[in-house]
Amino acid sequence: MNSHKVLFVLTSHDQLGNTGKKTGFYLEEFVTPYYHLADQGVQITLASPKGGQPPCDPNSEAPDAQTETTKRFNQDSALKEKLSKTLKLSEVKADDYDAIFYPGGHGPLWDLAVDPVSIKLIETFWAQNKPVASVCHGPIVLKGVKDQNGEPLVKGKKVTGFTNDEEAEMKLTEVVPYLIEDVFKELGANYQKAENWKPFLQQDGLLITGQNQVSPGLVADALLATLKK
Repeated sequence: MNSHKVLFVLTSHDQLGNTGKKTGFYLEEFVTPYYHLADQGVQITLASPKGGQPPCDPNSEAPDAQTETTKRFNQDSALKEKLSKTLKLSEVKADDYDAIFYPGGHGPLWDLAVDPVSIKLIETFWAQNKPVASVCHGPIVLKGVKDQNGEPLVKGKKVTGFTNDEEAEMKLTEVVPYLIEDVFKELGANYQKAENWKPFLQQDGLLITGQNQVSPGLVADALLATLKK
């Protein structure tokens, strides 16, 4: 059987608004789906708007954020090397992949949410009937995406993503450019959520979204199941 090819798109943005703090992608939301899929023979390509090494959210590298998969990553020099050489997003083509996945972290709120290359890429994957998956703050990448009829892709669809309450607990409500829950409701999405910091997944056909940083395993498993259909 041909192994599936999945494109992972990571943020290139490293500033947490004007707080002077660093942000980026959230490590757990990258490595857990990566290993879930790669261990099943999926070939994964990494890309980011600027290419090269994407910034990792320092909070996700803190001791209390470590998981089995982040510990595995810390010992994985091959994946670290691969991560340091992400392709430029403008150089990848949807035709080469079977699905696209966006890890979260606060970075995507600033760059991928409004990146015309990313938006066009998702629209192409969708038009080609390929799965589009994201987790936590990753779903904000759907904000500007339209379906073939020119309607917001998420309109009327079941979605989730980082909640207003979770953002408030992080004390970042006033810092972030978008609150995902509000954006999705404004776009007419059927936004659902679980309690704060509980794993939660929504799947609407080929659209797969996870709520927070404890949901990436759910998203990866749903994506794998969808690819195998």
